[in-house]
Amino acid sequence: MKKFSAFTSALLASAFLAAPVMSAELRIGLNDDADVLDPAQSRTFVGRIVYTSMCDKLVDIDQNMKVVPQLATEWAWSEEGKVLTMKIREGVKFHDGETLDAAAVVYTIERNLTLPESRRKSELSSVAKVEATGPLEVKFTLKSPDVTLLAQLTDRAGMIVAPKAAKELGANFGSKPVCAGPFKFVERIQQDRIVLEKFADYWDKDKIKVDKLTFLPIPDTTVKLANLRSGDLDIAERISASDAQSVKDDANLTYADVIGPGYMAMYANVNNGPRADNPLGKDKRLRQAFSLAIDREAIGQIVFEGTSLAGNQPFPSTSPWFNKNLPVPARDVEKAKQLMKEAGYETLDIELQHANNTTQTQMMQVIQSMVAEAGFNVSLKATEFATLLSEQTAGNYQLSRSDWSGRIDPDGNVHQFVTCKGGINDVKYCNPEVDKLLDEARTSPDEAVRKEKYDAVSVILNDDMPIIYLGHQPYAYAISKKVEGFAPSPDGMMRLLGVSKK
Repeated sequence: MKKFSAFTSALLASAFLAAPVMSAELRIGLNDDADVLDPAQSRTFVGRIVYTSMCDKLVDIDQNMKVVPQLATEWAWSEEGKVLTMKIREGVKFHDGETLDAAAVVYTIERNLTLPESRRKSELSSVAKVEATGPLEVKFTLKSPDVTLLAQLTDRAGMIVAPKAAKELGANFGSKPVCAGPFKFVERIQQDRIVLEKFADYWDKDKIKVDKLTFLPIPDTTVKLANLRSGDLDIAERISASDAQSVKDDANLTYADVIGPGYMAMYANVNNGPRADNPLGKDKRLRQAFSLAIDREAIGQIVFEGTSLAGNQPFPSTSPWFNKNLPVPARDVEKAKQLMKEAGYETLDIELQHANNTTQTQMMQVIQSMVAEAGFNVSLKATEFATLLSEQTAGNYQLSRSDWSGRIDPDGNVHQFVTCKGGINDVKYCNPEVDKLLDEARTSPDEAVRKEKYDAVSVILNDDMPIIYLGHQPYAYAISKKVEGFAPSPDGMMRLLGVSKK
């Protein structure tokens, strides 16, 4: 009997281990820590990763970068393109148990437009009025036609927050965010972790395959990969290109990557407070010289091992919106020196701030060495990413290295960064002609007309150079073989519905 019992116990234990079981937790290593967890206020890429699991939007995008239903099941434009009507999904609950209806959508959009701290104002600037025309129907009335609005609603501008919680917390909503996504907020410890748990009343709950998500900011890619191999992580996002082959060779891991629609860039403080009063901020010839001293193709080989795309515009060269009349410039140190001399300098000291993760640090060291040959003495200032963005907003920088994850409509890559009142215009660049062209590009349904506008803007920006575009990075993932159903999304987000863990 004892032998039989031991055998039976072992058999049962074996069967239990082999059977697929709802995992208690999926642990995800992020490249940075998120900033404030309020869709109206936030701006970080990793914040968007967290929101993808926590805050459903009116519409989403699919693997082909097409707009698809989420909280809105259908929508229609008026003939003149000034009215957008949306049907809201029935039976949706917020994480606090309140019902998501048309009134909640109206509240959120108005909050995005009026909250003093909101960064969504420029994204929704075409909206004159939003109103509930039924319990589950919303009507957007626009000041002028805006073909970009639907794309804006696939991101933070379209994330619907619980009115009760948002009214109670105001600008402090990010301390305890309440949305209507598959996972609800549990806790956040700055620089340590963000914890979400399965929302039992989610409208599409059958697709939730894990009970808990823990996001852990780990800027050092070597440490992040070591944690993945030890079992402390299940997915690591944006691993270093130098680690890609070792991941592919590891029988316990899976590698995946995708080139995003965004860009890597350096922001020059041209008019944001007292620190803009420096030669680089005041003289575009120095910014042009700095750009010419950079070998973008070499950066792609050295830092990204050939997996990135060199770039000089808000759109990658593979995009139909790329201005082919402005090809990515070859490095020209002599011309850079000539421009510096015209500006009255042989050498120039510059402080360049950047995020303290492995890849950015390596990239900035390479650029530091390149531009030194033209006479730029660059001192590097590494900082935590959310802090870097705060410093950019405050104007407490001279030159700042930051990424933008990109949007499906070209407007999302440029308008809010360079228009005079743009919500993320940290450089405080202001050119009425650029504003006019970009505002006109929003109103035309004709892609050829829009292309002319964006091409004209790219010529102006290439000359004024408030933003020095560097290229377009891949989003690379290392994934434990225990994880099933994960596929990288083209926008770099992590869509975890249907993802399970053995």
